[in-house]
Amino acid sequence: MNIFNRFINSILKGGAKLGMTQSLGSITDDSRINIDPEEYERINKAIKYYRDDFEKVTYKNTYGVKRTRDLLSINVTKMAAHRLATVIFNEQCTITIDDEPNNELLADVFEDNDFYNQYEEKLEPGIALGGFAIRPYVEDDKIKLAWVRADQFYPLNSNTNEITEAAIASVTTKIESHAPVYYTLLEFHQWDEHGSYQITNELYRSTNATTVGNQVPLSSIDEYADLAPQVTLNGLSHPLFAYFRAPGANNITPSSPLGLGLVDNSHKIVDAINATHDQFVWEVKMGQRRVAVPAEMLRRGNSFGDNNASDNRQPVFDADENVFVQMYGDDMDIKDLTTPIRNDQYQASMDFFLKEFENAVGISQGTFTATPSGIQTATEVVTNNSMTYQTRSSYLTQVTKQVNALIIAIFELMQCGQLFSDGKPRFSGDVDDLQITIDYADGVFTDKTTQFTQDSQAVAMGVMPKKRFLMRNFGLDEDVAEQWLEELDEEMPELDPGSYQGTNWDDGD
Repeated sequence: MNIFNRFINSILKGGAKLGMTQSLGSITDDSRINIDPEEYERINKAIKYYRDDFEKVTYKNTYGVKRTRDLLSINVTKMAAHRLATVIFNEQCTITIDDEPNNELLADVFEDNDFYNQYEEKLEPGIALGGFAIRPYVEDDKIKLAWVRADQFYPLNSNTNEITEAAIASVTTKIESHAPVYYTLLEFHQWDEHGSYQITNELYRSTNATTVGNQVPLSSIDEYADLAPQVTLNGLSHPLFAYFRAPGANNITPSSPLGLGLVDNSHKIVDAINATHDQFVWEVKMGQRRVAVPAEMLRRGNSFGDNNASDNRQPVFDADENVFVQMYGDDMDIKDLTTPIRNDQYQASMDFFLKEFENAVGISQGTFTATPSGIQTATEVVTNNSMTYQTRSSYLTQVTKQVNALIIAIFELMQCGQLFSDGKPRFSGDVDDLQITIDYADGVFTDKTTQFTQDSQAVAMGVMPKKRFLMRNFGLDEDVAEQWLEELDEEMPELDPGSYQGTNWDDGD
C-alpha cells in the first residue's frame, strides 16, 4: 500500500466514525442486503460440520484432573455430500444447445473452465451448505466462471423461488506492518429504475477477521486496482449469476430464499454418531492388554553395600512390552486386568444412528451400513437405491435450474460488446430462444440387463432405431454405431436368417 492510499484510508476511517462513509461490522449490516443474519450463523455452523471441526472433549482422568482431547469423529457430512454429488452430476453428463454455432460457443466456455469436473466438485460443498452460485465474467476476451460459496452469497431482492439481485463477497488477506489486514470486496448485482443491470464494486478494510471494516478505494490493493466502481449493462433480461438452492423447504427460516444444508436438521444425529465412534475408539485404546505384576518383577538391578556391589538381575520381561504394570503389595500375584471391548454393542449403536442419518438426508439404507442380504442382483440394487434415486431427482431439478440460468447468463455476457477488447458481441440472438438439452447419464441407477431386454423388444417393435440401440446399450458414439450397422448389412446375407428371429435387424434405421 502506497503513502497516498494510507492517507486516503486514514481519512475514510475518520469519516466512518462520523458517519460520512460506509462502515460495516458484518456484511448483513448493509441496508441493501435483504436476509436474516441468523441464516449465515446457520451456514457457518454447517461449514464446521462439513470441515469436521468440533470442540475438544473435556474429561477428568483417574486422579480427578481435568483434561482435553480431540473428538474422534467421523465426517459423515462430507461422506454424504460427496456420495450425493457423485450420483447427481459427473463428467459423463452432456449439455448441448440445438443450434450448432451457439453449441460450439458454449462448449468452448465449458472446456476453458473445466466445467464438468469443477461442477461435481463444487456441488459437494453446495449440498453440504445448502447452496452455491456461479458467476460468469469476461477476462482476456474469454468467459470465465467464478464459483461462489454459500457463505459468500447474499440476496438483495428475492422471493422464496427466485433471487434476482445479490451481493457476492470475497475476502483477501494482506500483511501490513507485520500484521494481517482483511480486505472484503462486495460486488452488488442490481437492476436500476430504467431496467439496466448495474454491478457495483466496494472494498472494505479491517484489521479484525470478524468485522468487515471501513470502505476504502478499490486501488488500495493491486488485485482490484483496475476494477471499475460501477458498470452498467443495457439490454439484459436475466441476472449474471446462477444460484443452486438445495431442494426442500427452509423450515428454519421459512421466508429465506436460501436452501438448507445437508445436516441443518440432523445435527443431533451427527453428534450421536460422533459420540458413539469417539467412545468406541477410546474404549479400544483403554482396552489394550494390561497385566499387573509385583513391582519387584519390574525392578532393575541396584547397587548395595559398602563396596557398591551390583545386583546384576536381568529384566524379567521384554523391554519393548507395554502390557505390564507394576503393583505394590506384599501378596501381589500376576493378574490380567484386560477388559473386554464391547464391539457388538457399539456396532449396533453405530448402525442405528447411521440408519437414522441415512433416512434424514434421503440416502438409501445400506449406503453407510452393512447390508444384511449380502451380494445383491442388479434389480435389487436398483430397488434398494430407490430413496437415493428420489433424492437425486429432487436435486437434479435444482441443478437443471442452475445450469439453465448459467447458460443464459453466459450468453447475456456475450451480447455485451463493451466487455470485449474489440467492442464486438459474441452472440446476437435472443437468450430465451436457446434450446438447452441436459443428459445426466442415469446409467448408475439403471439395470443394464433389463434395459437391454426392453430396448431389444423396442427395436423388434420398430419403435427404436437400431443405431440408438447400439449407442445406448454398447456405449458407442454415432459414427461407430453407423459403422456397425454397415458391417452388419454386409454380413447379413451370409448368416442364417433364423438367428435373427424376433429382431428386425434388416429394417431401416
